[in-house]
Amino acid sequence: MRTPRVYVDLPLAPGARVTLPAAQSQHLTLVLRLVVGESVTLFNGDGRDYQAQLLDAHRTATNLACTTVGDEEPMPDLRIHLGLGVSKGERMDFALQKAVELGVHRITPLFTGRSVVRLDPARLAKRQAHWEGVLIAACEQSGRRRLPGLAPADQLEAWLARGHVGGILLDHRSRRPLPDLPAPATDLSLLVGPEGGLSDAERAAARAAGFTGVRLGPRILRTETAPLAAIAAIQALWGDFRGAT
Repeated sequence: MRTPRVYVDLPLAPGARVTLPAAQSQHLTLVLRLVVGESVTLFNGDGRDYQAQLLDAHRTATNLACTTVGDEEPMPDLRIHLGLGVSKGERMDFALQKAVELGVHRITPLFTGRSVVRLDPARLAKRQAHWEGVLIAACEQSGRRRLPGLAPADQLEAWLARGHVGGILLDHRSRRPLPDLPAPATDLSLLVGPEGGLSDAERAAARAAGFTGVRLGPRILRTETAPLAAIAAIQALWGDFRGAT
């Protein structure tokens, strides 16, 4: 069985004792049915994995002992910042999860004129916490040792006004394919709209902010498909899909 990976928001070091909270303890003991002496991989986002051994198996608080530390995950050659239009429930979760698996460096959920999802402050705070959980779970599954950044959800206009390096706007109306763009240096911002896409005015604002419109083939992609196809293509052209760093 594959060794479970668990994110902990705690300092880690060989020889340290770690107590997991109830939710993670229940997952290890009730779902995975781990027993005393079995191994667990811990990470806290500092770029390393820590091997640990289960000292006890309680549902409410499981204790582990860190034994060894692994190699540091290298920083990416290309940092991709995804500005993603907020979409409904599972579509948004899917896009976030797969963006993490594909190596995105930072994500900002964006509200646009055509956003179907409207959230009051209380619901937005809960949704933001949920999205953070999606990112952590994707890191646990994919083996990432550094957590991608998740910025607070923002309005598109405000996000564009902050300035972005190497901006790419996904726009099926554009005639320019992605490989025609010059290779970015170290940072690239990718803008993808929600269901229904961006309005003419929003696309114009993005271009005025320095974004270049590109198309991904002859088909119109769904809001949860478009960012993943674009990130994969970007990684293949200029990022870590080209080989080990």
